[in-house]
Amino acid sequence: MLVRAGVGRLTLVDFDVVEADNLNRQLFFPDQIGLPKTEALAATLRRIRPDVALVLHHTCVTAENAAELVGDAEVVIEATDRPDVKAMLVATLLDACPGVPLVGASGLAGFGSANDIVTERVGQEFYLVGDLESDIRDGLPLMSSRVTVAAAHQAHAAIRILLGYPEA
Repeated sequence: MLVRAGVGRLTLVDFDVVEADNLNRQLFFPDQIGLPKTEALAATLRRIRPDVALVLHHTCVTAENAAELVGDAEVVIEATDRPDVKAMLVATLLDACPGVPLVGASGLAGFGSANDIVTERVGQEFYLVGDLESDIRDGLPLMSSRVTVAAAHQAHAAIRILLGYPEA
């Protein structure tokens, strides 16, 4: 969504490889199973916009390397499934990268209405997308439709920030 909107430079960070169970909710294809997620997504993004500038980091984000990995980003979008990594990333980046907006997500699981997914500005530089309640630990699966709605909210928040409209 960011590339289609005209964002010309992205940094992609992920340690994982594409697995079959990613296909139900992430922008990957069966022929990409086994590829590093950064490489698979880069190939797809280059099909959309061949001149997009991409920096790929096939590595695990830690508190020690998070700020270095995002580099000189104008906005960061958090898109991890693990709550502990989300919490670490938010705490680390808000502290280590003052002035860089962070758009996170929480509460995407289950069959609830997509209309429950909202974007809220919860701090000076922190935006949170989701229903802010549902959790996969409650036995609710991640559904492609809700994940896609949340991803669209995150992309739209980032676009608004980049265009100078920081209110959620």
